[in-house]
Amino acid sequence: MTLIARTRARAVETLSLDSPHNRNALSAALVGELADALTDAGKDPGVRAVVLTHTGNTFSAGADLKDPPPPEALVALLRQIIELPKPVVARVTGHVRAGGLGLLAACDIAAAATDATFAFTEVRIGVAPAVISLPILPRTNLRALARHYLTGERFDAAEAQATGLLTTWADDVDTALDPILEGLRRSAPDALTETKRLLTARVLEAFDRDAADLTALSARLFSSPQAREGMTAFLERRDPAWVV
Repeated sequence: MTLIARTRARAVETLSLDSPHNRNALSAALVGELADALTDAGKDPGVRAVVLTHTGNTFSAGADLKDPPPPEALVALLRQIIELPKPVVARVTGHVRAGGLGLLAACDIAAAATDATFAFTEVRIGVAPAVISLPILPRTNLRALARHYLTGERFDAAEAQATGLLTTWADDVDTALDPILEGLRRSAPDALTETKRLLTARVLEAFDRDAADLTALSARLFSSPQAREGMTAFLERRDPAWVV
């Protein structure tokens, strides 16, 4: 079963997360297939930019608790988006949770529909947004981010933009994206590549400095007793034992 749908229009390659049965959760299979699709797009001279979007009502629910990718694979995928020599634009028309926000932050431009919702739900299952912090922390307002990281509350597109997770939002996300994609089509390919490098240099510094430590932290937390309780509670649709 194909988990990434590919289409192209006027040099813009659209990659759609296409696993709606599990809300486009980041399974090992989906992460691998997305990495392959990005590699193909990055090498193709006919591709000027990549749009990363989704089928169903969820952009991504985060890590697939039944088939999670190794932390190293998620780090590699996030870095691949950042290092891709073509701009990557996120298009969101639904919900984004946990690891899905890492994908969003790795993209160069991110647009969402007005009714999209967002949440860092890691703390509610006994872990932390460790690996996804690599692209998120350098690109966001840390004071605004602290509330969302620490509480797991749901927030809307306006708050996501204020936090730095979104570039823009609108009732019709495609109308908002039209001038952005037209601008990319009018830009010289080599100039886009070099300009993207200017914008991502500090994000890649965070990867070089922190990736190993955050990967180890993620592995440690996911194997902890609290995480086992949190994930079991989530799958059983009940509150975990620590809720007061």
